[in-house]
Amino acid sequence: MTIRVLVADDQGMVRTGFTAFLSAQPDIDVVGEAADGEEAVRRVAELSPDVVLMDVRMPVLDGLQATRRILSSGGRPPKVLILTTFDLDDYVYEALRAGASGFLLKDASAGQLAEAVRVVADGEALLAPSVTRRLISEFARLGPRRPRATLDGVTEREAEVLTLVAHGLSNQEIAERLVLSEQTVKTHVGRVLAKLGLRDRAQAIVHAYETGLVRPGE
Repeated sequence: MTIRVLVADDQGMVRTGFTAFLSAQPDIDVVGEAADGEEAVRRVAELSPDVVLMDVRMPVLDGLQATRRILSSGGRPPKVLILTTFDLDDYVYEALRAGASGFLLKDASAGQLAEAVRVVADGEALLAPSVTRRLISEFARLGPRRPRATLDGVTEREAEVLTLVAHGLSNQEIAERLVLSEQTVKTHVGRVLAKLGLRDRAQAIVHAYETGLVRPGE
């Protein structure tokens, strides 16, 4: 399956570079570009991409606001991969709360960029361990935003998997911890998302902490 990508960045050279590299990938098709957040919102409605590479700092409408508008528009919204040169806590936290599926610094290699597109297109979260640690620290500082939620319909094993996801472990690490196959872990994650009405792994992490299903240090 070809992954349809929209590149949103206010720097023309950056858009050109990303487009040229990603278009050379056999499984990725860059269907459009946008120079600001407003244009990104319009282009998503016109082109229905699978993944949006979204710069944070853009004129007219920044990447975080554009992400919120795109992901609240209904239908089948794309995955949003936030790209920035700024490795700052508030960007990470707000981007994921806005519904972004991943966070990647612009100094990542071309190969890492292509793999990031594939990861988020597949429904996974792209969260480097350092990003996950900062995110968990932020939740520890703020505390749950809603009362502790229940896990109606979620099995004990699925709850265990969700807890490990929320602590930033990959499917492979969870499989090793629980002595399961990686495919079994992926199945458990998929069922948790479906039962809790969540879009992807990044949303599961935010949901787990904001509802108090998981608390830092537990």
